[in-house]
Amino acid sequence: MDPRAAWLQELDHPTQGFFPALAARLREPDGPREALCEAVEHLTPRVDWEGHLPQMPHGLLGLRAVLRLEDHLSKASFHRLLATQLHAFAHERRAPAGQGLLHLGLGSGNRQNLNLALRDRHPAIAWGEAATLVEPSVIDFAGLPNRFARDMANVGHKAVVAHHLADLFELLDRPKASGRCLLGLAAWLGVSEPSDHFWNARARKRLEEADISLEPAPPKLPPELHFQAARELCESGLVAMLDSFTNLMVARATEDDLLAILVLAASEKQLDARRDLEGKTAWNFVYLALLPAQEAPETWLQAAALVNFFPTDDEETRVKAEPPKEEPADPFEAVLDAILDAEPARAMGGMAFLWQREGDAGALRVLAEAASRNDPATNHSHQALAVAAAADLVHFLTEPAKARLFEALAKFLANSQGSDDLGRAADRALGENPVL
Repeated sequence: MDPRAAWLQELDHPTQGFFPALAARLREPDGPREALCEAVEHLTPRVDWEGHLPQMPHGLLGLRAVLRLEDHLSKASFHRLLATQLHAFAHERRAPAGQGLLHLGLGSGNRQNLNLALRDRHPAIAWGEAATLVEPSVIDFAGLPNRFARDMANVGHKAVVAHHLADLFELLDRPKASGRCLLGLAAWLGVSEPSDHFWNARARKRLEEADISLEPAPPKLPPELHFQAARELCESGLVAMLDSFTNLMVARATEDDLLAILVLAASEKQLDARRDLEGKTAWNFVYLALLPAQEAPETWLQAAALVNFFPTDDEETRVKAEPPKEEPADPFEAVLDAILDAEPARAMGGMAFLWQREGDAGALRVLAEAASRNDPATNHSHQALAVAAAADLVHFLTEPAKARLFEALAKFLANSQGSDDLGRAADRALGENPVL
């Protein structure tokens, strides 16, 4: 059987031959891109997306995260993470026979009909028109994140999915067939029920008479005000918090000011998170990474409400960083060992040392490597999604916000590290069949 046929067979019915089939496919010309496009095209119409609502499985979403982290990983680690993420995607529950996106009617591939379906909220028609476009384009994806941003159903998944699938389309060099699947899924999800405009309505009420003009500019507020505003965001009730955050926007805080405050607050929530809420709390970073591309000012208030929604504990009871007693010979390995040994205090202290010594690149490299050693199915790809979000965010953040973000993620990864059995199986298959 040729490598493509064997790979498609494994996507359809995964067996113990999944990783060897992937390894063989990756060795083909343009193998990684082709294997990903085939997975997207084959699996997207077959997953039971409707059966998961209002939740969403993260197998497909995690593929964008893997590609986003490629530059921070060795070749072997990238292939491991790619393999285990594809494995997670292939094992997601399929729609019952005769149901799901695969069995929705197809349209005429008319962009006007697609826009009408989005406007009038007809998910089946939106899928059908998108799935039959002759050639999906960047423009087709471009407006979807802003269109869906006001709907915070499932903690803002709709806009995030639209943004990530648009980026995945670009990262895969704009493929036609799988691009139609990505666009169709983003459109279908964006207009599917349930919808939730609770936070958006309260945000718009506060902004109706306010003169808001957010600047994508460097921060103008001092760091101590960022920390103070972040603490207020964490500890205040929803109404008081929204009023306070609106006042910052009216006072012309820049986008970088607001993002620093939100990341500091989200990091506090992550440091407070119980082990069973680590992954869900890390979603805050994924949503915050969406903000620089957003047009509507109320989206920033929705982000503040999302971060505020997660529980805050007494700062005295949380895990505290333990700085290295002496300078480690290899700071990267010291942090990685602490994460893999599930020692959050040591991971946090080592991360601060590593970041000071090697900067953002060193911090992202160790976080990405740790995520590649954790099977995505263990925690629904939250680790890869959060680390990819950090890679998106660092370019906009102040130094104190970055320091807190990296510390919080070190704690999160150490506290949520699970099995790496699949990763080791992928390593064996890929090692026996090396990808040149």
